[in-house]
Amino acid sequence: MTGPVLDLREVGAADVAAVGGKGANLGELTRIEGVRVPAGFCVTTAAFPPVPGDQLDRLARLGPADREAVAALSAEIRQAVEAAEIPAELAAAVTEAVVRHGAQEPYAVRSSATAEDMPTASFAGQQDTYLGVRGVPAILEHIRRCWASLFTERAVLYRRRNDVDHRRVGMAVVVQRMVDARSSGVLFTADPITGNRKVATVDAVPGLGEDLVAGLVNPDNFRVRDGAVVSRLIAGARPALTDRQVVDLVRLGRRIEARFGRPQDIEWCLGDDGFQVVQSRPITTLFPVPETSDGANHVWLSTGHQQMMTDAMKPLGLSVWQLTAMTEFQVAGGRLFVDSTKMLTSPARAAFLEMVGRGDPLFRDALDTLLARDGFLPEPPAAPAAPLAPPAAPVDPDPAIVSELVSRAEASLATLKRDIAGKAGAELFDFLLAAFEEHKKLLTDPLSMQAIMAGMGATWWLNDHLEQWLGERNAADILTLSAPGNVTSEMGLALLDVADAIRPHPHLLAALRNGSLHEIDALRAYLDRYGMRCAGEIDLTRPRWSERPETLVPLILDNIKLFEPGAGHRRFEQGRRQAEAKRAELLDRLRALPDGAAKADETDRMIDRLRAFIGYREYPKYNIVSRYLVYKLALLAEADRLVEAGALGDREDIYFLTFDELRTGGFDDRLIRQRREEFRAHQALKPPRVLTSEGEAIEGTHRRAGAPDGALVGVPVSAGTVEGRARVIRDMAEADLEAGDILVTAFTDPSWSPLFVAITGLVTEVGGQMTHGAVIAREYGLPAVVGVPGATTLIPDGSRIRVHGTAGYVEILS
Repeated sequence: MTGPVLDLREVGAADVAAVGGKGANLGELTRIEGVRVPAGFCVTTAAFPPVPGDQLDRLARLGPADREAVAALSAEIRQAVEAAEIPAELAAAVTEAVVRHGAQEPYAVRSSATAEDMPTASFAGQQDTYLGVRGVPAILEHIRRCWASLFTERAVLYRRRNDVDHRRVGMAVVVQRMVDARSSGVLFTADPITGNRKVATVDAVPGLGEDLVAGLVNPDNFRVRDGAVVSRLIAGARPALTDRQVVDLVRLGRRIEARFGRPQDIEWCLGDDGFQVVQSRPITTLFPVPETSDGANHVWLSTGHQQMMTDAMKPLGLSVWQLTAMTEFQVAGGRLFVDSTKMLTSPARAAFLEMVGRGDPLFRDALDTLLARDGFLPEPPAAPAAPLAPPAAPVDPDPAIVSELVSRAEASLATLKRDIAGKAGAELFDFLLAAFEEHKKLLTDPLSMQAIMAGMGATWWLNDHLEQWLGERNAADILTLSAPGNVTSEMGLALLDVADAIRPHPHLLAALRNGSLHEIDALRAYLDRYGMRCAGEIDLTRPRWSERPETLVPLILDNIKLFEPGAGHRRFEQGRRQAEAKRAELLDRLRALPDGAAKADETDRMIDRLRAFIGYREYPKYNIVSRYLVYKLALLAEADRLVEAGALGDREDIYFLTFDELRTGGFDDRLIRQRREEFRAHQALKPPRVLTSEGEAIEGTHRRAGAPDGALVGVPVSAGTVEGRARVIRDMAEADLEAGDILVTAFTDPSWSPLFVAITGLVTEVGGQMTHGAVIAREYGLPAVVGVPGATTLIPDGSRIRVHGTAGYVEILS
């Protein structure tokens, strides 16, 4: 491969560095039997005029917030590129290619960057394309314009968002004969809306498709499944394609998809001699599908939605979770999923759906939507419905049970810390595998499971029966206030005590503000107790508070600003008194009913059970992350040894390896670089609640009447109504709260609990009745609505909102 110009038939998928993503894909298309590509050539990246290194260095230092500086420097570079002289060798090669393909014909001149049309980022529309260009002088001029479009402001910012180095991107240019098209458009070999890989969609318009790409016209739309058009929407008087042509086009697309190994976004034209393909790129927005080998239909549920952490996880975090979990998990898109197919096709389907719906109604609705379709999953056998698990023996509401469980867990943790000390290499990995088995035994302790289910069961019993008997909705919310033994709610109140310790001492407040955190004894003691926590803590690779204590500084400063000394103790006592008063009120009302004495006695016993066990609901997670920190520190010490031996470049490279790869040494720099790129791509994906083996993502909807027009509907998880300023916060470390603020965020795991003491209400996009944010909101008495789709985008930061925690909706007031 030589020279600055290469014919499309000379290049293929391996030549991205020379001809960019678009050129390489077009060259590969020419090699597929039955696929026709307009003739043309590529001006290679080697011909691109050099940009001074100091300009690229300056550009690399600018962030997305530096819009004006990015615009000015990008314009400076573009002007220099457009003014560059075309070398004589390049001009001659372009002239020869144009003459060979037809000197009088119109051409499309199209940018083809090396970071374009990649499996992880398409960069669609970031560089320029010019149509109908005639003659060598005009073609050379438009080649320069394509070069310059590598540095449009939008392209620079897009690369920045995708962590692509400006200095490592090359620009080629594709020059192709134009097609005299009767119609043209776009074919997606998977449904870009639902993700279904078995449904192809075709958009078609008469003539050339530039108006379609620019969004200036409405296309005809066809959906095709199993070789037949299953729906059509015709925009004009006559369709741009017949059904037969649509089916033929999709059949062509399936061949292209098979060649590239993933669903494709294909631009096509229909001329007098049939279809021609002018571009094919991967559809990068589709969520990956877990691998299966049985050929049957499967349904997966998102673990991230259940664990209140929908961010992508790194490979080491994923693999450690899989090795320490009670259930088998599949990985897709950097997230964990559980295969629910077996339960959905068993006699226990109804009980399983009931359990899922109690946790998150959106899961239930998504599954009901799927199961309503004929034939996707077989119906359960016509047998008596079996319970999901043998009924647990009743647990007396004895606080000593919780104390015993906590003592067992703490003893096991102390043994782990003692026995792991000094272990390295193969001995360490063998020890960890044994520790993971002990980890799972703790999670499956029958008494622990009984205690958890006792608290949850009491919550459901009280809510169901007190609504039936008294019309009292979500009665357990108030009865849960300041329940004893909740390590997560205690963690938030304990940070108020840290603020109390700092507030009277100017030198400690100065130390907090300047980052001298080691000088603050109260903070060190707090980290000794809670330093294993962090946002996204189910991912072992996420930085813990003990590793980055500065994360807590904004929260402590807010506590100092918003609260008087002793607020933690007062808040707990106030909640306890409210719960006791609610108990007395409910029992009095019950005794006035027919058979009221029996109802009151049964309710009183259930309240005892609730308050004895609901706090323990948070302890197993605390124990998990406590053990995770021990595992992590040991693995990082092993990583330091590997860095010292030259096997790793950086200790955090281990985050991009699985536990088994790290244990066996099955890795190299190339694999780590590949995993980093994959992780960046996964971060941009939104995981679905429910995912099928056809690739369809199903979110579910709230089907509840009674909310006002325009209200955002979710799951009511903590009773009460509150009005205040919405603070949309995506990173806890960026919190800056005022009195009366309502937190609006995507999800909250236990690490967010210290923030809860400073807010008056909670709205999240993810969650259900028994997820961590809901439990803590109830214990703190915060009206809360969770599972509100799109809350962080639909609710403007700083707007005034009203949260209806009993009815389950949010009103945007201004």
